[in-house]
Amino acid sequence: MKKTLFLITVILCFATNVIANDLDQVKNLTSRLSPRLAQKVTYEIITATHNGADIFTLESRGDKIVIGGNNANSMAVGLNRYLNRYCKTTVSWYADIAIDLPSILPNVPAKETIEARVPQRFFLNYCTFGYTMPFWDWSDWERFIDWMALNGINMPLAITGQEAVWYNVWTKMGMTDEDVRSYFTGPVYLPWHRMANIDAWCGPLPKEWLDGQTELQKKIVARERALNMRPVLPAFAGHVPRQLKEMYPNADIKAMSTWDEFEEPYRTFFLNSEDPLYTKIQKMFLEEQTRMFGTDHIYGIDPFNEMDPPSFEPEYLHNVSKHIYESLTAVDPQAEWLQMGWFLYYQRKDYTPDRAKAMLTGVPQGKMTMLDYYCEYKEMWRDLDGFFGQPYIWCYLGNFGGNSNIQGNVKEAGQKLEAALKEGGDNLVGIGSTLEGLEVQQFPYEFIFEKAWSFNKTDEQVINELADRHAGREMRPVREAWKMLYDSVLNIRPTTFCGPLPCQYPELDKEHGRCSVSYNPEQLLYTWDKLLEQDSVTTDAMTIDLIWIGRQLLGDLFLAEKKELDIAYHDGDMGKMRERFETMAYIIFFMDGLNLEHPFCTMDKWIEQARDLGIAPEVKDYYEMNARRLVTTWGGDLNDYSCRNWAGLLSGYYMNRWLTYFNYLTATIELHEPYNHSVLQREISLIQDAWPLKQGATAASFTKGNSLIATCRTINEMFREEFKKIMMTNR
Repeated sequence: MKKTLFLITVILCFATNVIANDLDQVKNLTSRLSPRLAQKVTYEIITATHNGADIFTLESRGDKIVIGGNNANSMAVGLNRYLNRYCKTTVSWYADIAIDLPSILPNVPAKETIEARVPQRFFLNYCTFGYTMPFWDWSDWERFIDWMALNGINMPLAITGQEAVWYNVWTKMGMTDEDVRSYFTGPVYLPWHRMANIDAWCGPLPKEWLDGQTELQKKIVARERALNMRPVLPAFAGHVPRQLKEMYPNADIKAMSTWDEFEEPYRTFFLNSEDPLYTKIQKMFLEEQTRMFGTDHIYGIDPFNEMDPPSFEPEYLHNVSKHIYESLTAVDPQAEWLQMGWFLYYQRKDYTPDRAKAMLTGVPQGKMTMLDYYCEYKEMWRDLDGFFGQPYIWCYLGNFGGNSNIQGNVKEAGQKLEAALKEGGDNLVGIGSTLEGLEVQQFPYEFIFEKAWSFNKTDEQVINELADRHAGREMRPVREAWKMLYDSVLNIRPTTFCGPLPCQYPELDKEHGRCSVSYNPEQLLYTWDKLLEQDSVTTDAMTIDLIWIGRQLLGDLFLAEKKELDIAYHDGDMGKMRERFETMAYIIFFMDGLNLEHPFCTMDKWIEQARDLGIAPEVKDYYEMNARRLVTTWGGDLNDYSCRNWAGLLSGYYMNRWLTYFNYLTATIELHEPYNHSVLQREISLIQDAWPLKQGATAASFTKGNSLIATCRTINEMFREEFKKIMMTNR
């Protein structure tokens, strides 16, 4: 009897501590957003639904807002609902952006009770850690983790700092400090090193990077766990240094296929999972990682992402998965495997259903969760028999390379997701997003994560609530603008190398299909006109909307002007060529000016983050070189993959390429020489090769005497006739 009472006491004490911790965590989150908000909102723990689903309630009691939830994560979603719907505000995922709150925090007219529709809400992509996050410090991560909690994310990818773990493993196995750090890529390229695509590119990795990222990861996973998230840490997927082949000559280590035209020194190597050395390395890595960062027993493992396996034979693929999983459970009996489904889409001609089935069923049912990576375009669960019974998460990708133009087939994605929730089977266990870069427009991702909860919004409610929180108040013109965006403009499937023409490589008579206008320009101009009916901008979200649409319109106009320039070139009309190019230069100048109205639309912010993360001067320079290279030349055949229409990048890098293009065309006319693209490429290469090695600020100066609204109206009026010309051309 005494033993029973003791156990009951222990259980009650544990439950009380868990409840207190959840309440403390969500209170702390609220205070980080706004001390004034924290005084208005109180929290209480409620039980989950009868089937264990997450739940929150939202109501007013007297002068307080009371949010109930079964844990801190659910209560955070309730807080976000209050902020979005009633305070008409959006919390930015950027640490630098303060929350916009009304002067009087409103009450909630009627109690709301909202349940989660799926248990797992996944976020991030290996690539995001290169295209957006490589130079983040703790303040950046702290806000971002809060944003994830507010949007109900409970399964984030958490791969920061893993190079420190690998450093310890490889040095214990006999490699030198220099060999290990030279095996790693530069910091912005680590995602592709982690996915076994490239080694050594832009390395060696500084030791101060390893130390700093270790401390950062400890804070990241601690905060994510405190907010009821289950961080997905990496495990050993078979990628090894080439030196291991020399150190262990009898091990089954094979060179992998080269990736995206990177040369031989950057080739990666794969250790067969059936080799005894594989189990040894897995044990060393997981034990070291758990010592440093703990574990939640779920591991991201992607052995052949965009890489050919040693064999496509079903038996081989089955055994690879089987032995990888066995190497996990030998160390962690509770281990689960999280696998990107990107390879099943990207190499779908190779991964036929029988091969995919062999690989996925090498792991016991329920122990491998698949991320269906690009569902707004291609739902692989439909082609592969629901992943043959393995659990899967429906994911919206939405962005490649951090490309910053207007894109996203949002409405269609929402319809596909609703259909999947009805038709996808019991093994559809979650909703996620696998964006490659954050960029600045949050709406598509917030929209997808709202679908994880039983809000049951109509399209009209989605549009009106979104417009109101972006404007900070109810405004009919803003609602009308967002209705046009939602219904008509945002029907652009994200694709790679996607950007407006100013960011594309100059070439005669070539528009680059990925930058062509795929919507009616009249609709985009209509949205800008509607937004410009406001007298002032009071929110960060509206600042982004105006920049986002304005620079897209200017980019579309640049495309039209470039076509006219090429026609004038063929006619030998240098006067008209000069007129068209002057207009193109003005367009870039004004795109720069719009971008300068927001820090995260500038190249300088990217460089500042890179330099600030470094301690030693030479490391600061090294980080800046990495930062500049990723968004321009990249490497291999990925030049312009991560193009961004940012201030400084437009007026500096891209403008210089277009100036070279114009000067080359005029020179061929004057010298009576034919156009030779190879000659032009050589001249442009000089600009591209020099850019990553430069240092310092890049943004062009721009007069900021007017408000953003006034600046946008000036641009609108100045280019009104040219905008109309685009519309006539596209009818």
